[in-house]
Formats: sequence, structure tokens, C-alpha cells
Amino acid sequence: MITAFAAPAVSALLAGGLMELMLRGGARVPLDRPNERSLHSRPVPRTGGVAIMAGALAGFVLLPAPTAIAAPVFALACVSLADDWRGLPIAVRLVAHAAAAAVFVWLALGELPWWLQLAAALAVMWMTNLYNFMDGSDGLAGGMAVLGFGFLGVAAWLAGGETVALGAFCVAAASLAFLLYNFHPARIFMGDAGSIPLGFMAAALGLYGWQRGLWPLWYPAAAFSPFIADASATLARRLLRRDRIWEAHRDHYYQRLVRMGWGHRRTAIAEYALMAVCGALSLWALNKPLYLQVGVILTLTALIACLAVSVDRAWRRVGRSSVETR
Repeated sequence: MITAFAAPAVSALLAGGLMELMLRGGARVPLDRPNERSLHSRPVPRTGGVAIMAGALAGFVLLPAPTAIAAPVFALACVSLADDWRGLPIAVRLVAHAAAAAVFVWLALGELPWWLQLAAALAVMWMTNLYNFMDGSDGLAGGMAVLGFGFLGVAAWLAGGETVALGAFCVAAASLAFLLYNFHPARIFMGDAGSIPLGFMAAALGLYGWQRGLWPLWYPAAAFSPFIADASATLARRLLRRDRIWEAHRDHYYQRLVRMGWGHRRTAIAEYALMAVCGALSLWALNKPLYLQVGVILTLTALIACLAVSVDRAWRRVGRSSVETR
């Protein structure tokens, strides 16, 4: 029972303490400098992910968390930190993402048929990169981590998966400490060292819990559905336009909201509300009959689709000239 309080508390305190040291200690850190694709107007340190990962991994050690998740997370955090500091070729990053996904699937899902293992590895790789794509507005990725991992933790706890629940709560606690410094106006960004491992953990914990019967496969996807829908729809749209999908851009729905005048604060709060609705309805449906679970999935799909259409219409009406920076 002590671990139930200690692990998330250590995660939050360590993450918050490291954030203070980085911001007040005068250390030389990599800066996120604004460019034509940015939503901010001044250089901001992008080392917050180091604090998030240090806090989460410290909690993992106390639990202890499964090696299938903890080891790839540590490796991804190191590679992504090197990318934040010096920049790495995209091929090197993708190889690291694929290796982390393969190690997780091999250690945690090795009993599945090969084609399901391949599908799981691809899903983990997509979520790993997806979270990075969605880290582009003050408070957004940090707040969604608090809510998304929080809902995973509650579901795992109710299903009797204490270790999975505490692992999710550790990530949520470390992300909450980061959010205090990242909410608009942001004093620090998480960088790839935060967003890449967070995306990996969202997929890995979701699959790990499913494999152990803590929730159906749709639940973790529903808990993170606002992120998944935005990134997936944007990628599909860019593919249809034959854009260079590996290049940075400002076409995501959350970026459009900011540029249309909603600002970072209002956009973040709206996204939090949407994710809270998705998580709460999904949590409610977990132990309900199948027809109610299907009904919730269809309801959330219709809700997100209607919101996307509304943003598309507003974007066409307002145009691309209204831009707000951080």
C-alpha cells in the first residue's frame, strides 16, 4: 500500500525538482527556436522531457515496472535526448523506434501469432511518433498525458492490475509536474525526450493491459482518441495532398484552433474537456454489455468526426491568415 502512494509521489517530486533546476540553474540546454512552422515567438528550453522520464522511471523502479516497458522507455529517452541536443537523421530515429517496439512485443506479447505481433509493433511505432506530432501547443501533450495515463491507471486498478495501474499513475504524476511549467505561457517544452517515450508508453501500457485481460483492446485507443484521431486524420490528409509527411507543419486540428484565435490556453482546455469525456464514457462502458461498448465507440467516433468537420468549416471560413503565437 505504501508503494501506491510513494511511486507516483516520487515521480511528481523528482520531475518537478528537475524542472526547477533546469530553469533556475542556468544550465546550458537546447532551445526550441521559433520558425515558420512554430506556434511560439521566443526560444524556449526543450528539456522538460528529461524531468518527465526521470520521474516516471524512478517510479517504475519502486514498483518495479515490467522490463518489457521500462527498458525500451529508457533507451528511447536517451536516443531522443541526443536528437534534442544534436539532431539525428530520421533513419536513425526510426530504427530506434522500431527496435523499441520489437523488444516490447517480443518480451510482452510473444505468445501472439506473428501477424498480431507485427500489427502490435506497427501500432506502437505509430503511437510513438503520433505523440511527438501532437506536441506543438502549450499544455496540450502534458495535459493529455495526465488524463490519458490517468484513465489507464483507474481502469487497471479497478481490474486488479495494481502494477500496471501504478505505472500509469507514475507517468501521469510526472506529466502533471511538467504541466505546471508548460501550461500557457510555457516556460519549458518536453522535446522529443518526453514526447517519444510518452507515445511509446501509451501504446505499450495499452497493449500490456489488454494482453493481461485488464481491458478490451478498444479502451486505451478510446482513452487517447482525441490525439489518435487528430494525428491520423492529418496524416491521411497530407498523404492525399502528396505533402512531405516527414516535414514539420501546422495542419493539425489543434494548431488550426490556435491559429484561428482560440489561443493556447483555450485550445488546451477544450482538448482536456474532450479527452475527459472520451475517457469517462469509455471507463463507464468497460464492464457493460457488448452492445453498450459498441454504442460508446460509435458515439465517440461520431463526436470527434463532428468536431473535426466543424473545425474544417471554420478554417475554410476564417482562412489561414489569423495566427496566434505562444
